[in-house]
Amino acid sequence: MLASATPEQELIQDIGNFSADPLGYTRYAFPWLEGELEDAAGPRQWQREILSVIGEHLKSDSRFTPLELAVSSGHGIGKTALIAMVCSWAKDTCEDCRIVVTANTESQLATKTWPEICKWTRLAITSHWWNIGATTISVKEKAHERQWRIDRIPWSENNTEAFAGLHNKGKRIVVIYDEASAIADSIWEVTEGALTDEGTEIIWIAFGNPTKNAGRFRECFGRYKHRWRTCQIDSRGIEGTNKVQLDKWVADYGEDSDFVRVRVRGEFPRAGSTQFIAGDVVSAARNRKLAPEKYESHWKILICDVARFGDDQTIIGIRQGPKFTILDKLRELSTVQTANRVMQRMKEHDPRTTVIDGDGVGGGVVDYVREYMTAWFNANPARRLMEFHGGAAPNDAFMYFNYRANMWGAMRDWLATAQIPDDPELESDLTGPEYYFSAKNQIQLEKKEDMKKRGLASPDLGDTLAMSFCAYTQSKTQEETDRDKLAATNSIAERSLLQYKLTMERDSRLRRAEERRPAHWE
Repeated sequence: MLASATPEQELIQDIGNFSADPLGYTRYAFPWLEGELEDAAGPRQWQREILSVIGEHLKSDSRFTPLELAVSSGHGIGKTALIAMVCSWAKDTCEDCRIVVTANTESQLATKTWPEICKWTRLAITSHWWNIGATTISVKEKAHERQWRIDRIPWSENNTEAFAGLHNKGKRIVVIYDEASAIADSIWEVTEGALTDEGTEIIWIAFGNPTKNAGRFRECFGRYKHRWRTCQIDSRGIEGTNKVQLDKWVADYGEDSDFVRVRVRGEFPRAGSTQFIAGDVVSAARNRKLAPEKYESHWKILICDVARFGDDQTIIGIRQGPKFTILDKLRELSTVQTANRVMQRMKEHDPRTTVIDGDGVGGGVVDYVREYMTAWFNANPARRLMEFHGGAAPNDAFMYFNYRANMWGAMRDWLATAQIPDDPELESDLTGPEYYFSAKNQIQLEKKEDMKKRGLASPDLGDTLAMSFCAYTQSKTQEETDRDKLAATNSIAERSLLQYKLTMERDSRLRRAEERRPAHWE
């Protein structure tokens, strides 16, 4: 460097020297052991290995052959940070570099992946080179701002143009998939077809938890392993991960369960692991309108899922055969207040069975209702109060891990012909939980606390509906249905007319039955 060179010119030359050395760049460009990075002396070991793979490729004779990297991992290893480091290196060290980043969902992209990329861009010694926007990071140099950039692009199977136009001949293209298991195969295919420029540095990296046992991310480790560089990472072997939480998952689900394979070991599940209830099934149930005669002949089941934490809801609902109705969404009620609301609803709707979640604080609600509704139950011995325990043994121990999973299984079957409220929160609850297979190959539903770690809410509405399936109630007899119709009629004249009509219908049914009786019964 000439003595007359300015600090900025020295910086430009230093950064340019890292064009084929992303590991060297990350060590140079970021303020390790300071500020936000005060606890880190540099990239983690696995991150250094991935950065070295990229550098070795760019220094080899195959530099202009696309580098395809697939990283399958458990939780908490720092993959989003590495995505940001790669983006920062790629754009800083190559003029007119073009980078496209996508993720499994727009939410993941907007709230996790993109903020991390922006954070590391600000941390870098080159931060003053860049304009950071909501969906784009572009160079400040006006002559290059349109082609020298990072773009945050959500994918859509109906609009693949953004991935079809990935051309940057003679320069550098970087494509990054975050949570790649859930990105549609069609997007992979379009991306693959676009990365064909000659004399161009092309780097395609797919990161993710291996949640699905099929699809293009899975095929990177199987069918296409001959051209993809792959890496599978167990979270327990990575510095800085929450070992206490990881060990808890192993204890809860089992070392060889699909949950631990996916979320801890970074291995693909033995069976296809995905959401337990499909979105189209729930959507159809939201839009279905059943005729009253389809459900009015069924006894009502009142259900209450009692909230345990401040951000959860207490839900009270009614299921009557194929129809579910939400009565209350409540927060921050005491045990006594919750019990009083349940008793109020019992008197209003006269359910044949009342089901209350008996775990945790719900046990107090059960005891209170049982004590103060004794006379109400005694007045009709057919009425029942049931205490639900999700961790209890399932009815079908061959298929399900516990009682909660068993009831969700029954609910999933029921939804195919049911009517549920047109409530987006209920739909989110029903489609949110994932399922895995236990070490004994039983279906095991994802726990509420683990859903929260994925950024989802506790499925309180879904659990409420599922609880109703522990109560087996037969349909009303014709006599019981007639009695209910009479009880609902206020006018004396109308009641007399209805009584006459119901009596005639009953006599007609008896005559038809008599006519069908075989002669040898005489």
